[in-house]
Amino acid sequence: MSEIPETANSVMWQSSPPGSIYDYIRVASFSIGPDGLVDQWSLRATDLFGITAEEVRGKDPVEAFMPAELRPRGHRKVSEILDGKEWTGLVPFRMPGERRTRGIAEVYVMPSETERGEKAALCIVVDVRALRRIETDLAASQAIFGQSPFGFLLFGTDLTVKRANQRFATVFGGSADDHRGRTVHDYLSRPEAERMTAALRRVLETGESVTDLSITGAVPGSTERRHWSINLYRVHSGSGRPIGVAGLGTDVTRRQIAAREAASARRNLALLNDAGARIGNSLDLETTARELLDVAVPGFCDLASVDLYQGLLSGDEAPPGRADGASAELRRVAFASAVSDAPLVSAGSTPGCCETAPIDVGAVHRYPFNSPCAGALRTGRLRDMPGVDGSLVQSTLVVPMVAHDTVVGLAQFSRTKGSEPFGERDRALAVELAARAAVCIDNARLYRREHERALILQRSLLPPGDPEAAGLDIACRYLPGNTATEVGGDWFDVIQLPGHRTALVVGDVMGRGLRAAVAMGELRTAVRTLAQLDLEPAEVLSHLDEIARGLGTPTGGGQASRVTTKARGPELSEVYLATCVYAVYDSVTRRCTFANAGHLPPVLVEPGEAALLLDVPPGMPLGVGGEPFEEVEIELPEGALLALYTDGLVESRDHPLDEGILAFRSALTDPGRPLEDVCDHVLNTLDTRHGEDDIALLMARIQGLPAEAVGDWRLPREPRSVGRARELARAQLTAWDLEPLVDTVELLVSELVTNALRYGEGEIRLRLLRDRTLVCEVWDAGLVQPRRRRARDTDEGGRGLQLVGLLSAGWGSRRTPRGKTVWFELPLPVGDATTEPTVDQLLSMF
Repeated sequence: MSEIPETANSVMWQSSPPGSIYDYIRVASFSIGPDGLVDQWSLRATDLFGITAEEVRGKDPVEAFMPAELRPRGHRKVSEILDGKEWTGLVPFRMPGERRTRGIAEVYVMPSETERGEKAALCIVVDVRALRRIETDLAASQAIFGQSPFGFLLFGTDLTVKRANQRFATVFGGSADDHRGRTVHDYLSRPEAERMTAALRRVLETGESVTDLSITGAVPGSTERRHWSINLYRVHSGSGRPIGVAGLGTDVTRRQIAAREAASARRNLALLNDAGARIGNSLDLETTARELLDVAVPGFCDLASVDLYQGLLSGDEAPPGRADGASAELRRVAFASAVSDAPLVSAGSTPGCCETAPIDVGAVHRYPFNSPCAGALRTGRLRDMPGVDGSLVQSTLVVPMVAHDTVVGLAQFSRTKGSEPFGERDRALAVELAARAAVCIDNARLYRREHERALILQRSLLPPGDPEAAGLDIACRYLPGNTATEVGGDWFDVIQLPGHRTALVVGDVMGRGLRAAVAMGELRTAVRTLAQLDLEPAEVLSHLDEIARGLGTPTGGGQASRVTTKARGPELSEVYLATCVYAVYDSVTRRCTFANAGHLPPVLVEPGEAALLLDVPPGMPLGVGGEPFEEVEIELPEGALLALYTDGLVESRDHPLDEGILAFRSALTDPGRPLEDVCDHVLNTLDTRHGEDDIALLMARIQGLPAEAVGDWRLPREPRSVGRARELARAQLTAWDLEPLVDTVELLVSELVTNALRYGEGEIRLRLLRDRTLVCEVWDAGLVQPRRRRARDTDEGGRGLQLVGLLSAGWGSRRTPRGKTVWFELPLPVGDATTEPTVDQLLSMF
């Protein structure tokens, strides 16, 4: 259609551009002369009917185009027209030479005159099929445009609105016609309008459609943020000329909210999964707090901090209760920020609320009683605190860290202004994160408490200081596992036995923790008790085996109790299984008797020789039962080195046991060095991976009693042997320069030899041993053990053993393969000191 400028002064004729309405409706024209024949034929008529002017000029249009049955009526109409009558109607037509009707034409006939004044006619012809198509297209276009549930705009080439549908007008107000001539700047903010304009211009210039363009804005009268998905495509005329851009907008606000919530849910699930993998990998409380912040920042918030109760960190039994916790001291143990130069001050602090001064990591502080932070500690419930004016913080979640209904600390999560505010899902996530960290912290606290108790118990049961033994130079090392591994049940002991003999013990209770330490303590106590009975090593292990099995049985054990024990789980049997090496060394003979209950074999290094493993039958571990233990007696050369150890020294995850034992033997290359240096060299040389398990190492260098320190005599079974024994003892003590002990020793030797004559059997043997103390032994073949008793006032005897106990530092008896031995021990005199009993001590015997 011709475009007419708005100014009247500029009115002028313009040619119709391609794509005008006439191109769509196919208007054609021709004229009929006074003779009723076609005399003019337009080019559009040629397009419409497919016949050139040369083919139709001079022909009767009725005969040429109308079917035969309609020709009479057609001739009448042409006659009426040539008489000067106008006519409009629908006329079926066909092509020349065809019989069937090609189509229907709407014909408008106007009478005309030739230059000679003769009657003629001008015919305007329109293809009815084209008109029907236009009507259908218009109706469809109107239905789509007007009835669409989506906002629809048609922009002209100047990017102004040419048409808007009713849905768009409903959203943005007014009628559809009110929006004509507007631009996108009338609906959107400047940044969004510029994005939209750029997209419109790009579509208009390139013809490339734009789909799902995300635009954000607000409708008139509302501040709610809306999201639209815009589709743009270029619109063309019938000839293909661009005439504008069509835009279809869909409100996707709900979809955006749902997508945002789904993304938030996925993020939260990912955070929880990350928290499960990263929080609680350490048994250190402060490390666990830092792990929480590593998960939360920046994935969940921009700023975060953790405060734990000071008492909990210092090792108190339990955190303060909620009533007292609000005023208890806390320590800032961790802080994290995704914002540069973020302050250490409490993220949601407000004047008069929480602390306003910066809280450094490691600082001890309190929150005011009426502050939200103290309230959260007191109630155990989350507090949501808005940020203050001028602060970079938008809001803060103050979350108490609750584990097993106990508050252990406080976590604060903050988001800065410009970030998405915390929602309900975020609050639930914050509580979950804090709870997970709190459980890990509480577990670490409980573990630390048990670990410390077990360590104290374990160390209290080990020999204090440097053990001493007759005829042995002793050195030992005990290294507990680190805090990442539980305390084990390793132990060693050096027990002095009568006759300047020494029991060397190394054991390892299977299992870890307080239960293993307690089991170790019980077994160690049992070993010391059995050792004082002077039993053979195999007998000691047999009794220990019974004791170990009894430790795993509940009180009042029987068949039902044993079934109950099994039902309670495998941990009891695991804790109360143990391995042990028990060796008894005689410093007089330099012979050592070994018995082994499933433990690693001892190592012996003889002077000038390589280290070797002693062939001691391993036996079954203690607590298994049912198998006897074997003994091996070995004579140890002077200066030899004996080593007993636990598996922590020679076994680790990276090195098998055989390699560890070989490395241990190789480390003992210079046994002549001071024994303490040998121990240090072994620990420094071996790759023990210390921390994976406890390490116990007991080393003894053989230093037998010299022959001049031993007096040994055999006496016949006759009364004069009592006097002979006194003489021998007096002479030996004089030779040893122990004259201050002569009177006491004569008296006590006389008492023991007399008892051997009265109550014993066979030959009597008297032996004196001098080392750090003086030991006197009287041997006989009798099996009856002496028993100390209190004599009545009227008794004439029965006070001999009381006298022995009164005058000696210790006395006792033990069985031997051929009878028994009764012994007493005296300390060596210092200067001129004597050991005369007091009057009260003597009177106590009566």
